[in-house]
Amino acid sequence: MHPYLIDFGGFGIPTYGLFVATGVLLGLWIAAKNTAQQGGDPDKAWNLGAFAVLAAVVGAKLLLVINSWSFYARHPREIFTVSMLQAGGVFYGGLIAAIAVSVWYIRGNRMPVLRTCDAFAPGLALGHSLGRLGCLGAGCCFGRPTDLPWGVIFTNPLANSISGTPLGISLHPTQLYEFVVELTNFFVLMWLFRNKRFEGQVIGAYMFLYGVARYFIEFLRGDPERGSVLGMMTTTQMISILVVLAGGALWLWRRPLQTVAVQHRAEHA
Repeated sequence: MHPYLIDFGGFGIPTYGLFVATGVLLGLWIAAKNTAQQGGDPDKAWNLGAFAVLAAVVGAKLLLVINSWSFYARHPREIFTVSMLQAGGVFYGGLIAAIAVSVWYIRGNRMPVLRTCDAFAPGLALGHSLGRLGCLGAGCCFGRPTDLPWGVIFTNPLANSISGTPLGISLHPTQLYEFVVELTNFFVLMWLFRNKRFEGQVIGAYMFLYGVARYFIEFLRGDPERGSVLGMMTTTQMISILVVLAGGALWLWRRPLQTVAVQHRAEHA
C-alpha cells in the first residue's frame, strides 16, 4: 500500500502515524465530551488521555519485544532502531499499559473509575479503528495468505523492510477486519453510553465485544509477533480471553449508577 502518504524525497508523512494521531485526537475529543456529559471535568479527561497515550506507545512496543524475544535477545540493537520506532507494536500491550497509568491518574485525581472508563470506551474504539487504517497503509499487522476475492496485495518495498510484509501475495486484510469491528463497536458503545443503566456497562461491553472479535481475527493474522501460550494459542488470544471475562464480570456486577450530584460530592469530599 502506501507507508508514506506524502513523500518529498527525504521527508515524508507516514500513513500510520497520521491515522493514529487523528484517531487519538478524535478519541480524546469524544472522551472529553462524554466526561462533561456525565458531569465530570473535561480538562482532566484530556490530561488522562495524554498520559494514557504515552503509556500505550511504550506498552505496545514492549509487548512486541516480549512476543519476539527470541529475535530481540539475539539482536538487542534492533529495539532502538527506526523500524522499532515506526512499528505499531501490539495493541494489547498498549491497552494494558494505558489502563495501569489511567488507574494511577484516576485515583490520584479522585475521579470515578467506572464512569471515567465508560466515557473513554467509545473514543478508544474509534481511535483504534482509524489506527487500523494506518496499519493497512503501512503494511503492518498483515494477515495470512488467502484466495478470497477481497484479499489485499502489498507491493511497496518499504512495507517489507519496516514490517516484513510479504509482497505480491494475496493476504487477509486483517487491518480492515479490525477497522470494521472497531467502527461498529464505536456506534454500539455510543448508543450504550446514552442509554446505560449501570456503571461499567460501556467499558464492560467494549472489553467483551473487542475481546471476542480479536480472539477470532488472531487466527487470520500472518505477522510473526504473535507469542505463544503453552503452544495452544497466541499471547493475544490469551489476553483476549481474560479481557472477555473481565468485561462479562462488569456486566454481572452491575454497580448502580451515580447521579451527578453524588459524583460531585465524592470528588470534593
